[in-house]
Amino acid sequence: MSALAVDDRARYRANPTVLQALKSPRMLTREVLAGLVVGLALIPEAIAFSVIAGVDPKVGLFSSFIMAVSIAFLGGRPAMVTAATGAVALVIAPVAPTYGMDYFIATVILAGVFQVILGVLGVAKLMRFIPRSVMVGFVNALAIFVFSSQFPQLIDAPWMVYPLVALGIVVMIAMPKITKVVPAPLVSVVIVTAVVLTFAIAVPTVGDQGELPKSLPELFIPNVPFTWETFTIIAPFALGVALVGLMESLLTAKLVDEITDTHSNKTRESWAQGVANMLSGIFGGMGGCAVIGQTMIGVKASGARTRISTFCAGIFLFLLVVVFGDFVSTIPMAALVAVMIMVAIGAFDWHSVKPSTLKRMPKSETFVMVATVVLVLLTHNLAVGVVGGVLVASVLFVRRVAHFVSVDRSVSGDVARYVVNGELFFASSNDLTTLFEYPDDPEHVVIDLSGSHIWDASTVAALDAIETKYAALGKTVEIVGMNESSQRMRGRLTGGFE
Repeated sequence: MSALAVDDRARYRANPTVLQALKSPRMLTREVLAGLVVGLALIPEAIAFSVIAGVDPKVGLFSSFIMAVSIAFLGGRPAMVTAATGAVALVIAPVAPTYGMDYFIATVILAGVFQVILGVLGVAKLMRFIPRSVMVGFVNALAIFVFSSQFPQLIDAPWMVYPLVALGIVVMIAMPKITKVVPAPLVSVVIVTAVVLTFAIAVPTVGDQGELPKSLPELFIPNVPFTWETFTIIAPFALGVALVGLMESLLTAKLVDEITDTHSNKTRESWAQGVANMLSGIFGGMGGCAVIGQTMIGVKASGARTRISTFCAGIFLFLLVVVFGDFVSTIPMAALVAVMIMVAIGAFDWHSVKPSTLKRMPKSETFVMVATVVLVLLTHNLAVGVVGGVLVASVLFVRRVAHFVSVDRSVSGDVARYVVNGELFFASSNDLTTLFEYPDDPEHVVIDLSGSHIWDASTVAALDAIETKYAALGKTVEIVGMNESSQRMRGRLTGGFE
């Protein structure tokens, strides 16, 4: 076994391990209770996300159960929770109403396949290229989408819906000030439901949205033609789910790494998310990714550290729904709307739009954040917004770096010396040829590149063009100070552009 493989195993070793937790009654109790709290917290959001996706509540509940249990064994980040999420629901929402449930499930399975492929190809390593401004834009756009998706439940609704939503919001604001042992969204749902049942208030309920599960999920093989046309229909949605799911999962994993001061295997987490989505689809689920809120409830509030908590969250979720399904069906939709409004408010990065932040932040950073939000809102696709935001950030970065190259000229006797400082690549080297005084220089010219680096063929071509211009005037050019990498690139490419 190579030393690198040994180092990776040590780097990603769980601390504490599942075996250590099983041997410690105190630790095991903490993990199980954390799973119970997370399982309770998953119920209202899984149902709400099902509604956003345009499918029965049981679809989101099945998905959360299957994904939480499977990721507990497969994932690369212990204690992280995977379930149905708003990000995935928003991307996949148009499929079921337009093409039907079979195409919906086929999309979920294909999204899982895409994630496995991306995971094997090492897409986790590309996360370092997503700027913070893009991620802020992604989070803000997601929050706006989640908030706006509640409008159908609020427009032309019975008038009692509005005070019930307000009650739910007040409870969620006040509850953390009283205690944080029980999740505030769960308390809010219970109180609003109790008010509706006690006073027999006629408002839309979860039961009106569709039938809740009464048994284990069954295999669901989508009845769709295996043709190129089917692929072209579902592939854009599947790719969007895959990209959004991976981004949210890897960002959540990074956050848990920082909280627990441990490392996690992001590549393993990437393909594990894909397998979990495939299993979710095969058993009739809507797919999903890591859920930041419930993960924080488990890791930060409840002290979860192992896969046991994630596994218990999935098991408790299923038992609560199957055993107490009749109660869950009486939950008013107003309670879930209140939960989702608070999720949107909590998810939005309010600090990013504060006047003091906007004044201090470089205008380019703010522009990238706004561009990401606008692209998401225009295309209704979070993945398109993130990719577009990265492209905008890249263009702005290239423009900024291109102006960092300087050329200083000095003449001593019959020698002109040019000192080039900065990174030389296509954006900066295009103007390099214009910074030399060809007719006025003496017969010998020295170009000192000790303060720069050659990154691409465009720079080599520019240096060749400079030598050609001087040669046409009968003058010689000596290029000195290149580092080893620059020498190799120029040696390989010089003279090949004519």
